[in-house]
Amino acid sequence: MSVQEVLPLGGVAAGQPGQVRADHLLVAEMVKPGSKVLDVGCGDGDLLQLLEARGIDGRGIELSREGVNRCVAKGLAVVQGDADTDLVNYPDDAFDYVILSQTLQATRQPKVVLENLLRIGRRAIVSFPNFGFWKMRLQLLIGGHMPRTENLPATWYDTANIHFCTIKDFVELCDAINVKMERSVALDLYGRPVPLNLPWWVWNMFGEQGVFLLTRGGGK
Repeated sequence: MSVQEVLPLGGVAAGQPGQVRADHLLVAEMVKPGSKVLDVGCGDGDLLQLLEARGIDGRGIELSREGVNRCVAKGLAVVQGDADTDLVNYPDDAFDYVILSQTLQATRQPKVVLENLLRIGRRAIVSFPNFGFWKMRLQLLIGGHMPRTENLPATWYDTANIHFCTIKDFVELCDAINVKMERSVALDLYGRPVPLNLPWWVWNMFGEQGVFLLTRGGGK
């Protein structure tokens, strides 16, 4: 497991009204201007808007009809679709980047979805909430119940998230399917990057979410 680069965030914390989410800023900085991008599970289209403002050709796929309608109302090119079933219909190398932002844990087949991301795109950017975060561990240890945080507010019986993972779990999955991590960043509770020179177990403990820029192991 190796980390090659940490990108600056500009000090913007996630969740503050009227400001761009820190993880969205980080994802946008990982994408080269002029690239063709597919945002899988694009939600209301906030990330797509940020990408297009930076000169990036963005398209989206979103499961909920409400999300699609909100995206279309913003003038975004978004279609309704399911990451688990519809990514197989996209041709190889159709995009420069395929993004899966805060959606991996809601897929039924995360490994298959990740493999499809890197088949469709020359690079993939994946972000997800880290279930190894200290607040999660504390709620399990002390409270004895499934954790809930600001980023994961739903109760266990009313959540779309079915495959929680830790940063360590995700890195091990990348190793198992021969995926190369070009850039890796763990963001803390305030949207700041956990220092690069700290060991992985610190990332896994104090990173509220992970953001990874990935390429195929074969170097295509």
